Amino acid sequence: MLKPLPTSTPTLNPALKSFWIEPARNRVLYGGRSSSKSWDAAGFAIFLSINYKIRFLCVRQFQNKIAESVYTLLKIQIDRFGLRDQFKITENSIKHIGTGSEFLFYGLWRHIDEIKSLEAIDVCWIEEAHNLTKEQWDILEPTLRGEASQFWIVFNPRLVTDFVYKRFVTNTPPKTIKRKINYDENPFLSQTILDVIAAKKAEDEDEYSHIYLGEPDQDDDAVIIKRSWVTAAIDAHKKLGIEPSGRKRVGFDLADDGADKCATVASYGILATGIDQWKAKEDELLKSAGRVHALALRLRAEIDYDSIGVGAFAGSHFKELNAKASVQIPYFRFNAGGEVLNKNKPMDPNDEKSAKNGDHYANLKAQSWWEISRRFRNTFNAVTKGQKFDEDDLISISSDCDHLDALIDELSTPRKDYDNRGKSKVESKKDLAKREIASPNIADAFIMAFAPRGDVPLPALFGTYGNR
Repeated sequence: MLKPLPTSTPTLNPALKSFWIEPARNRVLYGGRSSSKSWDAAGFAIFLSINYKIRFLCVRQFQNKIAESVYTLLKIQIDRFGLRDQFKITENSIKHIGTGSEFLFYGLWRHIDEIKSLEAIDVCWIEEAHNLTKEQWDILEPTLRGEASQFWIVFNPRLVTDFVYKRFVTNTPPKTIKRKINYDENPFLSQTILDVIAAKKAEDEDEYSHIYLGEPDQDDDAVIIKRSWVTAAIDAHKKLGIEPSGRKRVGFDLADDGADKCATVASYGILATGIDQWKAKEDELLKSAGRVHALALRLRAEIDYDSIGVGAFAGSHFKELNAKASVQIPYFRFNAGGEVLNKNKPMDPNDEKSAKNGDHYANLKAQSWWEISRRFRNTFNAVTKGQKFDEDDLISISSDCDHLDALIDELSTPRKDYDNRGKSKVESKKDLAKREIASPNIADAFIMAFAPRGDVPLPALFGTYGNR
């Protein structure tokens, strides 16, 4: 095992020197967590920018805010190398004063057509490239037309079936350098992180291999909602020509410990319209409730909130906020461990022979996840195969939402589980923690924003009823 090197003198990872120097059209840097991939890419980009005039295009799948890009990473490296006085850094751009090098930041999903028309790009750095699609690559590849222009493709492998893994690792194209690097080649790790990694290896060899050795999973059949289903749902309403209508809701997941975060997902009919996430302590529940209440008031939406643990007190706060504002925003408790709805009805409304809800699901959380999973699967089949479904059996996610990468990861992570009666349930937060996966706050809020409530009538006028 490498011993951590002193970091008083900033440097790049010596293990990657030949990777950056050898001529190539595509530089593919992949591997496990804590391996220095993105940090080294940022450092080498800064090195090039102060010595040559280079135009960098820094992209990732979803980027609605500059903070979601590698902008912050580049700023940190500039400061780390003591070069701040050489750069002009604005709120959305970075330029080297002497060479004229510049860094541009784009999200692929929303700006792929704009990217296609960009000129004189020397380096296209694709960060978190595991979400790259074939269609996007077919547009990006001919965009870099200059002599010696190149792509930097940086990612942690997810599935062997992902496009980027098949295209660049399994079937590597010509003029491509691929380099797998893991934590054991990163000389800058602290002993604390090394201890965490060692503990994961002792606890679960398979998870250790996936997380820290960069071994892709063979498939995602163990999860409730497949990643491909979620990505197909991005802007599905536009692809299918559906104008959103119906009930407006805000799903609210409350932080229940110091490291946890609060999250909201706003929905309008089948469409997720907005995502928010923030840090909040348990004693800040009133402040968080006020934030959610204000959002619901602005959107004229109902609130579905997590009523377990600290969330048990949220309802009283919403009641007080309604009284103070002289409004009646409807708010509903979501008890994840609560009873299954419509126990004697088939779990698949289109298949009378399917198991009854009460026989299949362990609790309301499981029922909600599986119901939304079914809608994601329908949407995937509608978008990719042209199959027809009722609008209410579909689901869509606006590409205008923040935190889309996090939402995709969180929705496609929880695995199927079963209770001691053989009924289906969702992998618990404790079991997720054992896999070093944080609480899926955004996904939980998403589920609440679309979860079935039973036969609750839509009011004719907003604000005609209160807590139910």
